[in-house]
Amino acid sequence: METILLLGLTGFCAGLIDAAVGGGGLVQLPGALGILPNTPPVTVFGVNKFASICGTGMAVRQYLQKVRLPWALILPAMACAFVASFGGAMVVSMVPIQWLKPVILVLLIAMAVYTFIKKDFGRVHKPKAITRRERFGAALWGGALGFYDGVFGPGTGSFLAFVFIRFFAFDFLHAAAAARVVNLMTNLAALSFFIPAGHILWQYAVPLAVCNIAGAVVGARLAIRGGVRVIRILFLILMVVLISKFAYDVFFAH
Repeated sequence: METILLLGLTGFCAGLIDAAVGGGGLVQLPGALGILPNTPPVTVFGVNKFASICGTGMAVRQYLQKVRLPWALILPAMACAFVASFGGAMVVSMVPIQWLKPVILVLLIAMAVYTFIKKDFGRVHKPKAITRRERFGAALWGGALGFYDGVFGPGTGSFLAFVFIRFFAFDFLHAAAAARVVNLMTNLAALSFFIPAGHILWQYAVPLAVCNIAGAVVGARLAIRGGVRVIRILFLILMVVLISKFAYDVFFAH
């Protein structure tokens, strides 16, 4: 029961953060690995993905009731993200995570500095006309971040939101909604590998998912009601937390 309660608390916090600005995996995955120390990591990844897809699905439902998205741009990103995430899940046990962390740290710092310096970044929603170039770019970014999510995961939603703002001129609210939709596909793809392979423990996955859903409802409503300004602040706070976590892992963890 203590394990279930701890997982539930972790799932709620992760769902709230992820629905609002992304990065819920920073809370949920390390938390689950710590709470289930005797479970193979690949199985914990499966438990985490099941809970994540449930919470993300609820967040998507909340957003789509309030936000209109350009599906001609998002569908190519979703398709490539699905395929790449499935491939990432297949090689999750082959890729040394420590190799990725320094690269992720540099990218996070660059994202945080860029967002902080450009005061108008993500404040105005003026999406570009959707041409073949935009669709190709969305597919490329969807594939790259889908693969990353399948292999590792934490921060995927934040990376996606940044991409939709920087390269497609979304505001933070629309970027958060679009990121959740693409993230739904990456989670679904990873689960398509983890579940048939038996890498999931339902007695832990289900309660974690229920609490993740509850957190996602709260997080999405907070983002929608608070609008662009609140999401921008939360995004910058999350960047600081992510940078601190990855910096510690790179320079101090052994």
